[in-house]
Amino acid sequence: MTRAIVLAGSLNNGALKECSSASTEAFIKIGKKYMVEYVVEALEEAEEVGQIVISGPKKELLDLFKEKRRLCIVEGGPTIIKSLLNALENLDVKDESRILIVTSDIPLITGSIIDDFLKRCSGEEGDVIYPIISKSLNQIKFPGVERTYVKLRDGIYTGGNIFLVNPRIIKPCALKAEEVVMLRKSPLKLANYIGFKYLFKYVFGRLSLKDAEERVFQLFNIKGKAIPISFPEIGVDVDKPSDLKLVESILIGYEENSNCG
Repeated sequence: MTRAIVLAGSLNNGALKECSSASTEAFIKIGKKYMVEYVVEALEEAEEVGQIVISGPKKELLDLFKEKRRLCIVEGGPTIIKSLLNALENLDVKDESRILIVTSDIPLITGSIIDDFLKRCSGEEGDVIYPIISKSLNQIKFPGVERTYVKLRDGIYTGGNIFLVNPRIIKPCALKAEEVVMLRKSPLKLANYIGFKYLFKYVFGRLSLKDAEERVFQLFNIKGKAIPISFPEIGVDVDKPSDLKLVESILIGYEENSNCG
């Protein structure tokens, strides 16, 4: 069974603030549930997932999940990576198993999607395995939805918000990972960070998945692997009002009278 960490500490101080007064994005309500509940329920439904640790506002999470004894809840940190490190301290990682890291802002995720991703990863080697979704597939499933795409030689992709990670590489890579997280919504800045050679390839459409994996190894001394998947839901993170309206229309069946009007 795969152990899982849910990152639920991101403050609601961005574009979603106009939609909800919740202090953290995880506690923005969608219908009768908070956003984090959809993610936790999906992990509980997944046959491949065992222990679940949630890192975020501890008191609020304990109140919300007080009847779920399977969960371990820890206080989040001031950044995503620090929240991850806090969770890692409470995770049983005695063996060589990789752990699943999931953000709390992908409420369309389901147990079957998580199981499919984990089964796809089972035959792959890598310290970090990351799902990617093609632009064409995403637009078929969610037409007109704005996402951040990267144009590679292999195709045009957006990324998922779920990772399978070797826990032993997290602490050594924490500082550089913080820098990458800050740049993740800006493909050009991210390309610049990884080097001129790769920036040149990206600008001219010659950067491949293999190139990206090679550079990850050079920067972090870890083996990264990107896996194209068939479930766009894994990449629909709610970080702006239009995203919230989309997931509301799917999860509670209406497009009008949403939190943002």
